[in-house]
Amino acid sequence: MRVTAITGSASGIGAATRARLERAGERVIGVDLRGAEVAADLSTAAGRGQAIVGVRRASGGKLDGLVVCAGLGPQFEPWPTIVSVNYFGAQALLAGLRPLLASGERPAAVAVSSNSSTIGNVDSPLVDACLTDDEAAARRLAENAGGQACYAGAKRALARWVRRNAPLPEWAGAGIRLNAVAPGATRTPLLQAGLDHDVYGPAIRGFPIPLGGFGEPDDVAAAIEFLLGPAARFCCGSVLFCDGGSDALLRADSY
Repeated sequence: MRVTAITGSASGIGAATRARLERAGERVIGVDLRGAEVAADLSTAAGRGQAIVGVRRASGGKLDGLVVCAGLGPQFEPWPTIVSVNYFGAQALLAGLRPLLASGERPAAVAVSSNSSTIGNVDSPLVDACLTDDEAAARRLAENAGGQACYAGAKRALARWVRRNAPLPEWAGAGIRLNAVAPGATRTPLLQAGLDHDVYGPAIRGFPIPLGGFGEPDDVAAAIEFLLGPAARFCCGSVLFCDGGSDALLRADSY
């Protein structure tokens, strides 16, 4: 039986991914603040260490799959916590659990980024601070950046970290496939919190989605399941957009 760990497993895309994998006969080790096999706060270094130890114990030292899905939306305050969870929490779990994947069968990892990572002027000192592993600097920059800039910047940094690391000996060279999925607006509690926000709500409702309407958590979970599975055996460092066509509409000539 394949064993996969999922952060943010208690709701939204993480819960939908868990349901898909369990229907396929896999064992899932959930990581979340509550309602999961491993309870941990990924906004802190101590919580990330607790999560890694908990997954190691629950898995017996071997993972076949890993999905880093836990995240906070742009409406969350304080803003530095968005960066700490969405980038540093995800990156720490990918790096910290990589040795367990190296012992797994056809191992694969998927990071959940966002189509927000490509929209607007997202390259910034905040992204640079994330990618140089300077959380203190990233949090200082986040204090005055605004929620959307923190969200997009952290997700940009995460996708870039995946692209940079996926081809390396520690990942591809060890037989571990590392990819990312970039969802658009998806009907999750995180999205609902944004819709309820006085500023972000109108912006979200007005965002163009060529296929019409918001996605469902299972739509993104299907993309994650694909990237974890054997059908994606030749995917390495890919960022799969699952956003109803928004990125293609806004960045048609970016490739």
